[in-house]
Amino acid sequence: MLRGMTLNDLVTPLVRQTLSRDVYTQLRDLLISGQMMPGEQISLRNIAAALGVSVMPVREAVHRLVAEQALELTPNRALRVPRMSVSQFEEITKIRIELEGLATATAAERITDEELKQVQALHRRFADEMSKRSPDGADVIAANQAFHFAVYAAARMPILLQMIESQWLRIGPILNHDLRSGSRRVEERVAVRHHDNLIAALRKHDSAAACAALRGDIESAAAYIVSAGVLVNADTTEDAAATLVPVKRAAKAGRAGVKR
Repeated sequence: MLRGMTLNDLVTPLVRQTLSRDVYTQLRDLLISGQMMPGEQISLRNIAAALGVSVMPVREAVHRLVAEQALELTPNRALRVPRMSVSQFEEITKIRIELEGLATATAAERITDEELKQVQALHRRFADEMSKRSPDGADVIAANQAFHFAVYAAARMPILLQMIESQWLRIGPILNHDLRSGSRRVEERVAVRHHDNLIAALRKHDSAAACAALRGDIESAAAYIVSAGVLVNADTTEDAAATLVPVKRAAKAGRAGVKR
């Protein structure tokens, strides 16, 4: 220990570290679940007010998300969710097929009866919501995410799971466009059929069939998103007049988990 310095001078208070981690986790979850839209500008003060914390832990969490390319700073220093180009989206889709395909194929080999029951229960939740005349977009998205990650977790490959999460973190704001927008894929329950096929393959421990079902699910959603015109071209000019959007959604998800 340096002369004249106490332990308090050398360590960062754990409370501050915990706050920053909790803020990061909740913002990450909002991005992965598609509750923050591409191009949406956000304010550190609005996030802090929504979560009931000071600006400091929010700034630390945001810096981490910027480093992970989940958020970005515009030339005029505004903070926003990145817009995604067609080429970026197609590249990430290819990466997802490889990563999530490996996790799914491995899960088919390793999944236990108890894990399969959990996956089936999550699929029923997803299918039940999709069968409604007016499905709740947020519930559909949450059930879909939970279903996929339950499958990937059954592979018991934690490093691979982290890599998958990093891709969902970048693509989440646009990934769920079809589920949120009430597209024809929702009306025809396309994702439900892919999930049915995936569960059937998991039940048989058929890695190839499970991977094929997963690929079909990802590719059909990606094709719709590209055709819907919600992506941008690489040379699209930035919208300098984008409006700051308070992140009040975080309050609902986070007041119980983030305290002063």
